[in-house]
Amino acid sequence: MKRLNMGISRTTYQVELSHSPLFEAALGIAAATYDSIHPTLEQPSEYWHQLLADLPPDVHTEVAYAKEHNTWKTLLQLLHVQAFSDLEAFLAFLQQLSDEELRYLALPYLGEEHQPARLRAAAGNEGDILYLRQTCHDHLFFPAYISHVATVNPGELRKHLSVLIQGWYLAHVKPRELEISRMLERDRAQKEAWMGKMSPEELVSLATDGEYPPEPTVTRVLLVPQAIYRPWTVQADAPQTKIFYYPVAEQHLFEQADPYRPPQLLVQLLKALGDEHRLRLLKILAEQEMSLQELTERLQLGKSTVHHHLSMLRAARLVETQGTKYRWKRTALDRLPLLLEQFVSDKRPEGESF
Repeated sequence: MKRLNMGISRTTYQVELSHSPLFEAALGIAAATYDSIHPTLEQPSEYWHQLLADLPPDVHTEVAYAKEHNTWKTLLQLLHVQAFSDLEAFLAFLQQLSDEELRYLALPYLGEEHQPARLRAAAGNEGDILYLRQTCHDHLFFPAYISHVATVNPGELRKHLSVLIQGWYLAHVKPRELEISRMLERDRAQKEAWMGKMSPEELVSLATDGEYPPEPTVTRVLLVPQAIYRPWTVQADAPQTKIFYYPVAEQHLFEQADPYRPPQLLVQLLKALGDEHRLRLLKILAEQEMSLQELTERLQLGKSTVHHHLSMLRAARLVETQGTKYRWKRTALDRLPLLLEQFVSDKRPEGESF
């Protein structure tokens, strides 16, 4: 059948970068109040317990409230309204919002088609509040969160958010504000330097360690570096925008890092590629997906040996699993030259030295 294409070709998104210690504060509250994720975070559980114990009693009360109602999400939503120079600017903005504006900005973005309902829900329409809840009924916490922010007294919510962000920031961010800002800036500068060397999709993949193909309704991807939630990338949505709070790269965590210490991913990649059996595995998987048993039979090696080699390849992000099958992940190999160049040249923002 002949086909005449009258549409437009698929286009990619535009990548932008933003960083602020305020995001670090809001994400810190999110992590500290999410108990079940603590075992997967870089910092041990004791670290999060100590963060909470170090808070003044009034702030500790607001953190408990945030844990119950997930109002750290409200803080993140508000922080994306504009660029805030500091904590005081954000607090002033929070006080200037009308009650209805606060509710609207607190409600999550669920898609362009649901924006009219979001507006009416912010005005108190019970039918639209229920509609938004049903729209995201399978989300972990959105339904209860929507009910709360749409019905709570705005003055109470405003006071809670002010005490929460100010208390957390002064206790856990302000003492290290310059250090945190410079760390975030180092990582942002690296990603900006990469913009002209790769496609937007490759940049997002490298920053977040995950694939994000273009979507018809998303024209912009916002990358926000963070250290508090490492090694996780936290994802959020805004109008025409996908937001990724991605983990700061290891080499940017400390200002006085050893310039001759290579990034862990670069080491893992080179180790994984420096073995004949692993190179054979990679070539086989580049041709077709295979199970552990199939690879064992193909290579005529012990199953435990093949599993060890596959583990090395997975650690280097060269191989991934799909069900019981292993498959080649090309993006990691594509980024190897860039990682090597970045390490050897070690380009840092002007004015910084070791």
